[in-house]
Amino acid sequence: MMQTKPYLTVQALTKYIKRKFDADPYLIDVQVKGEISNFKQHSSGHMYFTLKDEQARILSVMFSSANKGLKFKPENGMNVLIRGQISVYEGSGQYQIYVKEMQPDGIGELYLAFEQLKGKLEKEGLFAQERKRPIPSYPKYIGVITSPTGAAVRDIISTIKRRYPIGKILLIPALVQGDNAAKSISDAIVKMNQRDDIDVLIVGRGGGSIEELWAFNEEIVARAIFESTIPIISAVGHETDFTIADFVADLRAPTPTGAAELAVPHIQEIMDKLLNRKSRLIRSFSDIIRHERKRLQFIEKSYVFRNPNYIYQQKMEKTDRLTERLIRQVNLIVQKQEGSYDQLNQRLHRNQPKQQLEREKEKHLRIKKELQKQLNTILKEKQQEFSKLITAMDALSPLKVMERGYSLTYNENHEIIKSIKQTAEGDKIQVMVSDGDIICSVKNIEKR
Repeated sequence: MMQTKPYLTVQALTKYIKRKFDADPYLIDVQVKGEISNFKQHSSGHMYFTLKDEQARILSVMFSSANKGLKFKPENGMNVLIRGQISVYEGSGQYQIYVKEMQPDGIGELYLAFEQLKGKLEKEGLFAQERKRPIPSYPKYIGVITSPTGAAVRDIISTIKRRYPIGKILLIPALVQGDNAAKSISDAIVKMNQRDDIDVLIVGRGGGSIEELWAFNEEIVARAIFESTIPIISAVGHETDFTIADFVADLRAPTPTGAAELAVPHIQEIMDKLLNRKSRLIRSFSDIIRHERKRLQFIEKSYVFRNPNYIYQQKMEKTDRLTERLIRQVNLIVQKQEGSYDQLNQRLHRNQPKQQLEREKEKHLRIKKELQKQLNTILKEKQQEFSKLITAMDALSPLKVMERGYSLTYNENHEIIKSIKQTAEGDKIQVMVSDGDIICSVKNIEKR
């Protein structure tokens, strides 16, 4: 009898295939190149994407432990060189490449990272010219952040002491290459900004390869320079070397020596300027004194200084004339006021209060008599009208009706009873007749 093979579960089959992949020495370490598509970086830091060419594609995963050392950020459409391991993801049964290393294809990794960060910071405005601060013309304290053992620090210190011996130098040593260099530089910038006596900062190092200068291309250093309240001069490498720090700094120097020359003036130049200004000041004062002396001589020779009484006499004559003019004006005003007074006096005589009072008394008597006459007439008219109204009211009075045998009946609320519905048996009612009131109690109600 033929023995049948046992059926495998999907999980068992997938595990078997995965072990085959993992045991194949050619799939443990493969190098592949292609174009990135469907790129996604998870919140965990892991990267998921598809690596493709014109004929095929393969799913790719790069865990955060492998991609944290990347100097650039992968993007869709980027051609890359990848080294990794081919294995099977048991959950879906798909084979994929687990990436261990990645670098751009055809362009250096560091150069790509440099361009990406440069574009990002430029878009944020960290390179904007309008935010760059001027370097003080005559700084008292110059801060220097660099390696304490390199040639750069010796060049900076010797240049400053030679050009500007009155300037004081404060050195904060920092790592300028290696994994911890970027944090060391940014911490030194923050520390310098905690002081209030530093006028300008020089941040840099001597020349080297792009890897050796890379600390000055890190984002943490760029942001520390941007947030600094002290003006910063970058001095990284040689004249042909450009770093992100150079773009963010307030001023870029081609070399550390050049940074020292930009940070401080030359003492001889200052002395020359002072001597030049002193000479100009002396010449200006000499010209002013010469001009004022001529003016003084002219004034001393003038007619006024030779005959000062002439001015006094003219003023006295003018005062006399003004006094006479004033007296004439006052006399005219007085005469005008006297004429006005005479006119008022005449009007007052014509309108004496006694005569006016007599006239008003006569007028008052006439008005009083006329008023009395009109009041008497109105009173007679109103009396006649009142008598007519009394006669009419008397004729219409309910009391007259009562005298003929009629009466008015009120309930306890003093309301006139017009219907049997307004009272009930036992109610007290008030019957008003012509000569008094009758208080009654209802015993019976009959409807008619």
